[in-house]
Amino acid sequence: MMFAVAMTFIDQTIVSIAAPDIVRELGLSASGMQWVVNAYLLALAAFFALGGRMADLYGPRRVVVVGTLVFVVSSVLCGCVPEGDVAQGWLIAFRATQGFGAALLFPAALAVVVAVFPRERRGRALALFFGISGALTAIGPLLGGWLTSWTWRAVFWVNVPVAVVALALVAAAHIVDRRREGTLDVPGAVLMAAGMGLCVLGFQQAWSWGWDSAATWICIVGGLVILGAFIRYERGVRHPLIDLRVFRDKAFSVDAAVLFFAMLAFVPVFFFASVYAQVSLSASPNQAALFLLYFFAGFAIASQWGGRILDKQGARPALKMGGVIGAVGFALWAGELTDLSIHDQWPYAALAGAGIGFILAPASTDAVNRAIGPSYGEVTGITQTIRNFAASVGLAVFGTILTHVTNTNVRNTLEGRGLPENVSDDVAHGVTESITGNGDDAAPTGTGPVADAIRDAEGAIRMDFAEANQWVFYGMAIALGLAFLCALRHPGGRAVTPDEQEEEEEAAPASPGAGRSGQRAGS
Repeated sequence: MMFAVAMTFIDQTIVSIAAPDIVRELGLSASGMQWVVNAYLLALAAFFALGGRMADLYGPRRVVVVGTLVFVVSSVLCGCVPEGDVAQGWLIAFRATQGFGAALLFPAALAVVVAVFPRERRGRALALFFGISGALTAIGPLLGGWLTSWTWRAVFWVNVPVAVVALALVAAAHIVDRRREGTLDVPGAVLMAAGMGLCVLGFQQAWSWGWDSAATWICIVGGLVILGAFIRYERGVRHPLIDLRVFRDKAFSVDAAVLFFAMLAFVPVFFFASVYAQVSLSASPNQAALFLLYFFAGFAIASQWGGRILDKQGARPALKMGGVIGAVGFALWAGELTDLSIHDQWPYAALAGAGIGFILAPASTDAVNRAIGPSYGEVTGITQTIRNFAASVGLAVFGTILTHVTNTNVRNTLEGRGLPENVSDDVAHGVTESITGNGDDAAPTGTGPVADAIRDAEGAIRMDFAEANQWVFYGMAIALGLAFLCALRHPGGRAVTPDEQEEEEEAAPASPGAGRSGQRAGS
């Protein structure tokens, strides 16, 4: 299952490294390139609950196979994008279908892992699952840098051999398809996809449309209204896409809130740190990938440690520790961004990664352990929906902050070098578009006072971009601080699964205190 989901994790980061080459060859806009990244995450968020529900209804093995096929076919089509006017729409569309395939594949794969391990071993098992899967996310930038030196299209085609091996392993594993009774809630899936899509569209386009634009708020508010309608609709459906009763468990609700705030930073940090390294540090794609490895070194170690804490003490200590360490790590990292030195930043990048590592596996595992009945696929779908919706919102919101602050800084820099205010504003907007959507080490070209001013200000513009990224990384520190505040509300204790409850009830006559102690542990 880890091999099967490898593609989905690698694709969260590999495209960011190839972004400059994709933009140059296909002529994408900066916002278009951000949508190439975000379309994948948004589709993951919109359809994860559907994937989890389908795993319960049709069996996880079957859904893993279907999801893998959808994913790899979409990958091939992404790599075959034609040049010209259709390029941007083509790439965004098939990135979205990639996300749909991943949304089918991942919750089904995780449901298999959850079903195989008993609760007392599940924390370590899922810590290993998320830790190795997270390490595969780190491989994305490294692999992307190497493949991009040949052709950026290879960052999509590399999924083909991985998918072939994954399908062979799934066949060899002889997975038993356990199915539940029920029907598929198609209207609920449509409402969820529409609501999330509109929300993220509003946040993403706020830079272009402006926060004072009616279109921005129509999308954001309209999306929230549709999501409210989705919740109301789900309460009246016999077989809902999401069984909202699971949120009555306080621990599950806290796990979901902690995951939301942690994921505001986790996936976006790949994109923003990579672009920062290529723009402000003048790093190559391979150097930018190595820069991210510091983050993952902390993440991988803390994931294993967090899994052990979960098994012994429950999720609460790991979540609190992760919130504090992550907030401090991101804040210290933000403070070092303007020093323009990778060597000065690596300890703080590792600390930020460790904070998130302490959170993701314990929160995800604790939430799944609180599944209603045997609905592991469904509950996995809920938690992963929250995670990926948060990642999409984080990318959109932080992207808007980055472009706004960069534009202001560059305009002030150009005005300080003697350009008129109206000219500085136009040029600053163009420079911001060119560097916030992707990293680009190409020197400015052209003649005349404007081109000369840009060349003279190149070093200052790199610093302007670093200062803008400070706002983003401080925002990530705030997100981890909010995750810590949510973790304080966690009731503590370890979850008791339905199977264990049955065992405790059977053992109750022989050991009357067993059931009550189990209930206290899961309360």
